[in-house]
Amino acid sequence: MAKIRKQDALDYHANGRPGKIEVVPTKPYNSQRDLSLAYSPGVADPCLAIADNKADVYKYTAKGNLVAVISNGTAVLGLGDIGPEASKPVMEGKGLLFKIFADIDVFDIEVDASDVDQFIATVKAIAPTFGGINLEDIKAPEAFEIETRLKEELNIPIMHDDQHGTAIISSAALINALELAEKKIEEVKITVVGAGAAAFSCAKLYLALGAKAENIYMFDSKGLLCKERDNLDKYKSAFAVHEKDISLAELMKTTDVFLGLSKGGIVTKEMVKSMPNNPIVFALANPEPEISYAEATSVRNDIIMATGRSDNPNQVNNVLGFPFIFRGALDVRATRINEEMKLAAVHAIAELAKEQVPEEVNEAYGEKNISFGKDQIIPKPLDSRLITFVSPAVAKAAMDSGVAQEPIEDWEEYEFELRRRLGLDNKLLNVLTEKAIKNPKRVVFAEADNYKILKAAHLAEEEGYAQPILLGRKQKIYELIEEIGLEFENAIVIDPKEEEEVKTCELYGKIFFEKRQRKGFTLHEAVKIMRERNYFGSMMVETGAADALISGITRNYKDVIRPALQVVGKTENVDKVAGMYVLVTKRGPLFLADTTVNFDPTAEELMEITNMVAKKVRQFNVHPRIALLTYSNFGSAPGTDSKKMSKAVSLIKEKYPNLVVDGEIQANFALNNDLRKEKFSFSSLGNKNVNTLIFPNLSSGNIAYKLLQEMNEDVDAIGPILLGIKKSIHVLQLGSSVREISNMVKVAVMDAQTK
Repeated sequence: MAKIRKQDALDYHANGRPGKIEVVPTKPYNSQRDLSLAYSPGVADPCLAIADNKADVYKYTAKGNLVAVISNGTAVLGLGDIGPEASKPVMEGKGLLFKIFADIDVFDIEVDASDVDQFIATVKAIAPTFGGINLEDIKAPEAFEIETRLKEELNIPIMHDDQHGTAIISSAALINALELAEKKIEEVKITVVGAGAAAFSCAKLYLALGAKAENIYMFDSKGLLCKERDNLDKYKSAFAVHEKDISLAELMKTTDVFLGLSKGGIVTKEMVKSMPNNPIVFALANPEPEISYAEATSVRNDIIMATGRSDNPNQVNNVLGFPFIFRGALDVRATRINEEMKLAAVHAIAELAKEQVPEEVNEAYGEKNISFGKDQIIPKPLDSRLITFVSPAVAKAAMDSGVAQEPIEDWEEYEFELRRRLGLDNKLLNVLTEKAIKNPKRVVFAEADNYKILKAAHLAEEEGYAQPILLGRKQKIYELIEEIGLEFENAIVIDPKEEEEVKTCELYGKIFFEKRQRKGFTLHEAVKIMRERNYFGSMMVETGAADALISGITRNYKDVIRPALQVVGKTENVDKVAGMYVLVTKRGPLFLADTTVNFDPTAEELMEITNMVAKKVRQFNVHPRIALLTYSNFGSAPGTDSKKMSKAVSLIKEKYPNLVVDGEIQANFALNNDLRKEKFSFSSLGNKNVNTLIFPNLSSGNIAYKLLQEMNEDVDAIGPILLGIKKSIHVLQLGSSVREISNMVKVAVMDAQTK
């Protein structure tokens, strides 16, 4: 995993609006009437309805999609008892995961109460607000009593994820690992190191799956839980089924399944080597496993291994479970999360790992064919099918076990609703990042003596999606690096104007002269111009000394695109380059073109621009649905632009019949399915959500994306993405933020991967 610097972590949480979550209104509020409906006097009517029938609180408020993430900060992230205030960043982070993976809203609640009775009383008092409660980072053994009593005394879903999350995910992994090892759960010997909340929950769930109590050996820091020990509480005593103590090293010789929930480095290679055939090792301590993946696999070819780390196969990550378990529980208004629901989640996760992996998941992880096997015993966290596998399974188990108050009748409609909730926005950015990380490239930063560029270059190196090549005045670059406090490991620093680059400039100049000798350049001028960074950087890409170029934060667009066109040139069979923006919105990504290059393209040029855009959209794992925009709808207001766009649509359908495209059409009809169906049912866009907008000229495209970006704080902009250039060269907006530059670097890397 990329190294996380302390200051980067602090800046992430502090910059902009402090924290990671906010409350967003879901109803109109722009008029006096809206406000009167939202509050007084209109709010009285739903209040009275709920007073008459408490169940109506789910109809008229957000309760049904609202979970409390509650902690007292007594066992935070391995940091220990750091108090409720210090736990708040973690609870906000959990809320963020609930939202992005399952569209569940969260209030994080930090309670200043370490006494069990006081904590329970506080949670019970605020419970009417919530549809479910996720207990988090509460130390054992208090956590057991708190969860047990709250489940008995409240009628909403409650789960202590620290206990059950790891249990559910590791159980799914165990089912599949045992199948691959050709072993039966009722016969295997299981050794558990660590006797905390997660360990107890894992062991209990393994028993529910069929493991035998006499085959489970659990260790705490003092040794094996066994009958000869007199220092065990009631929770540990339940697993002290063996007569005498035995060392871990000795026990490993007959252990089929090792589960580590303790601390790093306590298992040696010799221990793993001594295990029986096809050993299963779940070393889940974080960040350092009980034994590293590299060490364990170096001594056993037949090992099936999982860790808690994202840089190893089979990451046991609670995010595979808790968002989708609560989603299913909330959607049937379950009164609890019971064992049947947890087991349903276990089997759903295990089954998903065996399914054929969609190409988008392969691409996200940079693999060609992820498939069920030793390196795929549980799904990948970015597999978008988790919500449609796990949540329905949990909901059905709730119904079958009698704890569902609102049963689901139409399962097909329910799965459609789950996919709609998931959306494409986060998936698009995740896909972009994962693709870049899996196959990093050498990226030239032509303005490396700029603070933002250096920060973005450093981030690219740290996260592992690019090796930076920094162009600029070396002294200024080194001074900035020291001033900011960055540490580059593999960056190359080049100043094309320095004496040591004379020979390189001469070589690049000769190559350039051969390209431009009949287009106004002499050899002397060709060599001289190579001292300009955008020409030098473009030539690095052209000659293979680099894979991609990023520039433009301090330069006009034309000053970057001109060298790119002269040095690298256009893609074969492309007459016009174009610029595209991606706006990542709550309704999903919107792709807009042309927004940066062509002032007034012809219908023929629009046809080719549309095709280039469609190809690029597919690289983001999105199927393009394209509308050609203007001021009229299908000839309603004849004019130059409307005729041009209508002709372009005809040309597109003739030359590229597989594209989903229509126009000319106004923007509101393009983006509003209901409006379009009502007025233009004949449109080939049908009921499809349009995600790609083609504009009649540069003015309209540029104005549209800048308005959308500025008027909506929730919109992330990626671009401009240059289309039609033979190699990966991309131009930044003047004044781009570090985040925007980073996204463009990832685009450049992805582009270089394909070119």
